[in-house]
Formats: sequence, structure tokens, C-alpha cells
Amino acid sequence: MKLLVAALEAELVAFPADLEGFDRLITGPGKMQATYALTRALDAAPYDEIVVVGTAGAIDPLLDGTVYEIEAAIQHDVTDIDGIVGQHVSLPSRVASGREGVTIATGDHFVDDATAVGVIRPLGAGLVDMETYSYLWVAEQFGVPIRVLKSISDRAQNDAITDWRATVAACSEQLREWVLEEYGV
Repeated sequence: MKLLVAALEAELVAFPADLEGFDRLITGPGKMQATYALTRALDAAPYDEIVVVGTAGAIDPLLDGTVYEIEAAIQHDVTDIDGIVGQHVSLPSRVASGREGVTIATGDHFVDDATAVGVIRPLGAGLVDMETYSYLWVAEQFGVPIRVLKSISDRAQNDAITDWRATVAACSEQLREWVLEEYGV
């Protein structure tokens, strides 16, 4: 059995309520909710694989509006004791999925301005979201393989939340097509 995970119900609107071979989990937005919900799910039942689908803001101008597999995640909203951005005092600076793809920067706020993008981009990420670091970290703790698939919903600039609201359903369609092609359901 696999676990299909999304932060928000809106990211799964194109998916059937029952997907053969998959349980479904909506975690809620942000790192804390993602960590809590996925930990509870993995503690309650064994899974062969976690498949995360969701939206992301593109901070690399070369990334277009398609589905990207996530290779690794960093946190853009933490600093260590020396004030180094992206370094946590006790967590790894980078967590990986074990797959090739794009690095994503995770933080607990919706990135929607050029100044924030200017701070995050030098950390080495091409995308931003609010949960992926947590999903990857929890999966690693449980030893469960994970894939994270992100569809670009916005450019993480001014009015990005308006763009997200307008495109989340189309992003869900892209993700659904990808899952159907990759898993046959």
C-alpha cells in the first residue's frame, strides 16, 4: 500500500476519492502540521511508498509550469546559532528523497515577494513550498521511500497567492496525469 499525501484538499481536486493501492492523507499547510500528520499516519500503518503531490512557487526563472520531482529540501526560514540562514541548530541543512530532480526551499510562510525570493534563491533551491522538508525528514525517520511531485502554481512574487488560487485546480490536473502515467491508477 502507498500513501498519497497533499497539504491541502485543493491540491487533490483532480484525484478520485479512492485511488486503488493508495491511502490518502491531507496534512494541512506548514511544517508542523505536515510533520504531525505524516508521523501519525506512518505510526498507524505500514506503507511501501509515500507519494506527495502539491503546488510550489518557482524561484528559478528557468523552471516552467510543469511537474517536477523533488530531489532534496532545505529550510529557508531557519538560522543556526551563528545566524546562518538555512541552517537549523539540530536538524540537517538538507534532506533528500533519493531521486533526481529539483531542490525545494521549505518555510512556514507563503513566499510572495521579490525580496524574499532574493534571500532564498542563493540557498540553491529552484522552488518554494511550506511542507516538503518535513515530509522528507519524517519519511527518512521511518525508513519509507518517498517521492515528492510539485506543480508550479506561481512565481513567488507579488500577488502570488492570487496566482495560486487561480491555478491550483490546473496544477492538480497535471499531478493527476503524472500519477496516472507513472502508477497506472
